Amino acid sequence: MDYDAYQDSPSGPQITIRSYTPASIDFILQSTTLALANSIRRTMLAEIPTLAIDLVEIEANTSVLADEFLAHRMGLIPLSTRDVEEMLYTRDCDCDEFCDACAVILRLDVANRNLDRNLKVFARDLVVSRVDGTAVHDPRPNPGVNPMTSTSGAPPTLEDLPPRGAPVIMDASNQGALICQLRKGQELKLRCIVKKGIAKEHAKWAPTAAIGFEYDPHNKLRHTQLWHEGDDARAEWPESKNAPWEDPLPREDDVLGGGSVPFDYDAEPNKFYINLEGTGVMPPDAVLHSGIRTLQLKLGSIIQNLAVLTDSGHDMTAGPAATALDSPPPDDMGRGDGTAYGGGRTPGYGTAYGGGATPGYGGTVYGGGATPGYGQGGTSAYGGGGVGGATPYGQRPAGY
Repeated sequence: MDYDAYQDSPSGPQITIRSYTPASIDFILQSTTLALANSIRRTMLAEIPTLAIDLVEIEANTSVLADEFLAHRMGLIPLSTRDVEEMLYTRDCDCDEFCDACAVILRLDVANRNLDRNLKVFARDLVVSRVDGTAVHDPRPNPGVNPMTSTSGAPPTLEDLPPRGAPVIMDASNQGALICQLRKGQELKLRCIVKKGIAKEHAKWAPTAAIGFEYDPHNKLRHTQLWHEGDDARAEWPESKNAPWEDPLPREDDVLGGGSVPFDYDAEPNKFYINLEGTGVMPPDAVLHSGIRTLQLKLGSIIQNLAVLTDSGHDMTAGPAATALDSPPPDDMGRGDGTAYGGGRTPGYGTAYGGGATPGYGGTVYGGGATPGYGQGGTSAYGGGGVGGATPYGQRPAGY
């Protein structure tokens, strides 16, 4: 079945959402190129800014887990990215260490005083606060409702996320990720500093758990070699769930490349099937929107930097010295006036290889000007002089 019949004539990239859950989104991206689709995929995987625990200050730990093990475990807890755009990276902040503009504080103080059973410590036990220790207001309209497990049917939005930096609870028991277990008499007290980052720096900042990416499910473009042991490749390579969304192959044996249908070597893919699974730090559709916005910012930065460069790669805003080689050639190339290698008389451009009369640069070490001591005049130690009789290495005086 070809579902393109239900689409209007595309005038640009189009997205068709096939399914949506609180943790995943399945959509089709079409009317675009493979390069752009793959760029969006890679951006969503590694370059969307999120929040994660970056520093752990342990005050007391009498559990069976080592400090380093606990710190690594704390960094993998999904945290809310609400209003993450308003937060600064630590490297861009003017504070000495960290402040409310670039960090969020999470505190954990749990102890098993008299229970004979193990006390389980979950992410819900983390308390979010400001750097000075004051509590953070929960901006959600219904703080007690977990949008990830809500049965209302409405997909979660950014407004349903807990305060910035707070743990995201995705299980039905509203407990969150398990941190550790404490036996009787054990204690765990620590302070966590949450910072902004991207997954290219560390995987703990990844907003996605996995992204499925497929195009050309019938292998019409021959981008995949269907290796097979028997005579029927289709039997050994079952079709994916995306195959019904495109027209099948014209001939049964064309999947092996041996059919009579002519192959189009110039064909390019224009429909891509993407299945995104998030970690809960933001809704799945917000991951897609943030990925597109991040890619736009990166491309805009490249265009802005290229706008101030010349064809040879020099910065036009760096002053005339940096762009001297990019200036148009002079009219008189024989004399070399004004060029970097000419012997012209343009002030400031008679260089070490020119023989011009520019003050300070015209009569140079290699020039032939009237510079005392190095020119071609009669008083030069190495010049030829009028008759050369006054120089030690010129023409010999009469009688020698």
